[in-house]
Amino acid sequence: MTDLLDPHALAAETPPRREPPAPFRDVTRSGAAFRAFLHGLPGVDQVGAEARTAVLGTRSIKTTAKAWAIDTAIAMVDLTTLEGADTPGKVRSLAAKAKQPDPTDPATPQVAAVCVYGDLAGIAREALAGTGIHVAAVATAFPSGRASRAVKLADVQDAVANGADEIDMVIDRGAFLAGRYLDVYDEIAAVKEACGDAHLKVILETGELVTLDNVRRASWLAMLAGGDFIKTSTGKISPAATLPVCLVMLEAVRDFRAATGRQVGVKPAGGIRTTKDAIKHLVLINETVGPDWLSPDWFRFGASSLLNDLLLQRQKLRTGHYSGPDHVTVD
Repeated sequence: MTDLLDPHALAAETPPRREPPAPFRDVTRSGAAFRAFLHGLPGVDQVGAEARTAVLGTRSIKTTAKAWAIDTAIAMVDLTTLEGADTPGKVRSLAAKAKQPDPTDPATPQVAAVCVYGDLAGIAREALAGTGIHVAAVATAFPSGRASRAVKLADVQDAVANGADEIDMVIDRGAFLAGRYLDVYDEIAAVKEACGDAHLKVILETGELVTLDNVRRASWLAMLAGGDFIKTSTGKISPAATLPVCLVMLEAVRDFRAATGRQVGVKPAGGIRTTKDAIKHLVLINETVGPDWLSPDWFRFGASSLLNDLLLQRQKLRTGHYSGPDHVTVD
């Protein structure tokens, strides 16, 4: 048995650092090199980002384009419940809604995933069997991320064993803000390894990163470490998903694909509640990274109440009038 007090034994068991994709193989060779790379990324013009998203947010989408946008947004929803009072019954109810969002209209698209705590992933997997809807589970001591790496990895492995095929992890914001970028990188890489075949969404918790420059750095760090998606927020911190933050993250995945050939998804979460909010994000995607990302394979909305508004707006387009509040289920 390894002597846990022996640092040499611990060092011997530490796996080699995951190499970033070419042409960035050397940037993680040391903490100083990684810091130089991340701080050498182009700075973000916050005023410019806010102005651009404000202009794009005024785009008017009508008739058939609006109908397409609503259906596209529905198909991108990670229908989410992350409360301490969650029960197997609530998860089964959410799964039923995910499969058939509008029982009065079978043509309504299914959502992309149901997102739950890891201990309920098995309930969701059973309820969604055969549908193609993903089971996403939050892990790594969500939402704070305050736990040892061993505990975080056990959390991930437990969620995958329970049936999750997507893992939403939180980064160590304390380490990131303290400039310990390699620690954050190594932890994401270890979580990616623990995911096995499950996709990894890396939650940056942008509301705690303070600046858009930090959002860009954290986005690149997460992608270099192997994240399949970068996600704005846990939904537990305000501000959560904002259009300027999403713009910076979209620019990051665009530039990362241009440099490496690997495409990474984006998931805004927290505070996206209305059809107007969703459509603003779709316009932002189209104008920033193009139609390649207009798919649930590459863009998701982390939301609970958004789906209800999308369904009400879809019903209005289909019938010409708004339905009453009892047309949709209250989650």
